[in-house]
Amino acid sequence: MLNVVALVGRLVANPELRQTPQGVSVVTFRIAVDRNFARAGEQRQADFIDIVAWRQQAEFVCKYFQKGSWIAVNGSIQTRSYQDKNGNNRTAVEVVADQISFCGNKASGGSGSYGNDSYGAAPAPSYSRPAPVEAAPAYSAGSNDDFSVIDEGEDLPF
Repeated sequence: MLNVVALVGRLVANPELRQTPQGVSVVTFRIAVDRNFARAGEQRQADFIDIVAWRQQAEFVCKYFQKGSWIAVNGSIQTRSYQDKNGNNRTAVEVVADQISFCGNKASGGSGSYGNDSYGAAPAPSYSRPAPVEAAPAYSAGSNDDFSVIDEGEDLPF
């Protein structure tokens, strides 16, 4: 079976490190991931994905990332059931991080954090068309002398 997730997005809030009763570091945070497609005349939509990181990964996130930071997460999807304050059964879907990496350019402030502008404040990515490529000449522009007949009995030259 395969359960692999790769995400690149921005943190929507500052991560806060917590400890389990056994002293294991854990952080849960949410990232905004832009969708690949936007309808004409509409603004690009984003999905908000919950991430859980444990131990050194959790400490790394809390030390180097803040609200608005670009972050790359590799992990797997996990579901869990719980009861809310009113006793209703709920299901949580989250990504358990295996690897977390910096993503994007380092901020110009020299503070050691990456991409520290808030989500939505950065300009939308611009997608430009590639420069036009000169069209290849049509085969009708050549002559029949440019081609030779290959004898089927001979070995091919490649």
